[in-house]
Amino acid sequence: MNQFRWKQIGLICAFVAALWACGGSGSDTPTPTPPNPTDQASSDRKAMLTNIADNIIVPSYANFKTKFDAMVAKSDAFAAKPDKTTLTDLRQAWVDAYTEWQKVELFDVGPAEQYTLRNFFNIYPTDVAGVEAYIAAGTGSFDVPASYPKQGFPTLDYLINGLETTDDAIVARYATAADAAKRIAYLKRLTTQMNSQFTTVYTAWTTGGYRDTFINCTALNAGCSTGKLVNGFVLNYERYIRSGKFGIPSGAMANGTVAPDKVEAYYKKDLSLTLAKTAHQASIDFFNGKNVKTGQEGPSLKTYLNGIGAKDSQTGKSLVDIINAQFEVSNQKLAALKANLTDEVKTNNTAMVAVYTEMQKAVRMLKVDMTSAMSITITYTDNDGD
Repeated sequence: MNQFRWKQIGLICAFVAALWACGGSGSDTPTPTPPNPTDQASSDRKAMLTNIADNIIVPSYANFKTKFDAMVAKSDAFAAKPDKTTLTDLRQAWVDAYTEWQKVELFDVGPAEQYTLRNFFNIYPTDVAGVEAYIAAGTGSFDVPASYPKQGFPTLDYLINGLETTDDAIVARYATAADAAKRIAYLKRLTTQMNSQFTTVYTAWTTGGYRDTFINCTALNAGCSTGKLVNGFVLNYERYIRSGKFGIPSGAMANGTVAPDKVEAYYKKDLSLTLAKTAHQASIDFFNGKNVKTGQEGPSLKTYLNGIGAKDSQTGKSLVDIINAQFEVSNQKLAALKANLTDEVKTNNTAMVAVYTEMQKAVRMLKVDMTSAMSITITYTDNDGD
């Protein structure tokens, strides 16, 4: 009896050993190691940064360079021969370059942040008295904060559109006026300064190695690319689109005190809405990772937020869907405006305030909900209580 029982036990042990041998993990079939979520998130950020650098930022800068170089050439032609034909050509080139600028102003990261590119290109309203003082003196620094509203696209607007009420009178200020030579010299100083500042930034991205630095700094700390990129993007949307283009002129940020003279492109009044729409659409395209050349979407803030499952805390809906829906509401309010925003402030200011109000909703989503989901700290300060 005992011998039979031992045989049974032996058979059972042999059977279990055989099962273990068949199902065990041999050296030739190792068990896969689960992916590290931290490594995956870093990989997703690198894909996003690579797409943004190669398919959005660099080609956008290249497009702007083409328009800007054409404007400088037309400015030089006008300076060499001031007449109504060369003035008309310069004005159109200025419109083209200023419009294209709206598509790159949001890239306030890396070289553009380091060299404060925006300060030399688009601070308005123009300090007309300061410009005239610089022209009269024939000197004046362009590198101090007080000089920022004396240069860039807004000052060119004054010099080619707002100097006088007729084209003949404007041409005369450059051709026959006592200070004509000084005015032409100032025009050349402006375009030279802009060209120098932009070339520094563009070269850093294209041949200076910053592109590689940008895509390889994948951590989420404040000094790395994602944090800086998001801060620059949100800052531009909040301060320079929502506030600069609508909140300040409409009085929405000044207890209802309107300021039509603080509209962008104040002297070329029918351009202001085009600039605003272009800047707003550039922000939407950037958020969604739209390739500048093909129009196709790639890795972006949109795909990253979807990848981490970001939801609206109140509704549980996709945060990406809610942000894009709010962008569209703002677009609808923009579509209700007429081209001349100076006139809109004076005669239809409710519509201007409505744009500001809807953009403010998007600001909260970007500045609070998006950054919280991405574990990014907003490092700039604003005084409107967001």
